[in-house]
Amino acid sequence: MSPCGATCPGWLPGSGCTRKEVGSYNKGKEKEQDAAEFSFVSTQREHAGRYRCQYRVSWSVGASEKSDPVELVLTDHSYSPPSISIHPEQHVEMGTNITIRCWNKDYGATFLLHKDGSSDPIKHQDPSGGGAANFTFLAMTPADSGTYRCSYHPKASLFVSSPLGDSVTLEVTPTPAPPGTEEQSRANVVMALVRGFVAALVFGLGVFFVIDARSLWIRRDDNCGAPPVTVSV
Repeated sequence: MSPCGATCPGWLPGSGCTRKEVGSYNKGKEKEQDAAEFSFVSTQREHAGRYRCQYRVSWSVGASEKSDPVELVLTDHSYSPPSISIHPEQHVEMGTNITIRCWNKDYGATFLLHKDGSSDPIKHQDPSGGGAANFTFLAMTPADSGTYRCSYHPKASLFVSSPLGDSVTLEVTPTPAPPGTEEQSRANVVMALVRGFVAALVFGLGVFFVIDARSLWIRRDDNCGAPPVTVSV
């Protein structure tokens, strides 16, 4: 197995740092420093597990609280990779329900579903019987498109995993518009434009008639106020 390591950043100057697995394995460094790095030159099954950091300072007999955990999961190539299939098919329309099935020999295992681009498994399932798990997705969207793979770990070894199996690629396409929708949309746009033109025309005619009527009243007022004409004989 390949070498691995972990770094524990120190919270206080001159702190010692300890990495501790939940279980029986301990490893520590007593040298005062701001951070400590622990490495395994050749990882073994007993190194798999959950780890936390803890530190203590020279002027105190107590220790800090434990850090958030990290998990070291080892891939054991002695386990055969699982198989995978997708139903109804790999190319579906948006809104379709699909099922991804993972299976192996009946090891009594927990199955993990991985999606390329995600660092952690997106789903897991512990089937009550048999060596298969069905992962169902409802109302798929284009965001669900991608490449999926399976792995599993025996129930007795939570931090030991099989290699990733073969992949399936899912493509979710938008639902096509019903026939005639585009033509209806164009007709609606044309109708809206016609209505807007008619409304503008009616408004313009109204303004024109108001201005014309006002001009007539002004001319009549001017005629009524004109001085009488005197004719000499």
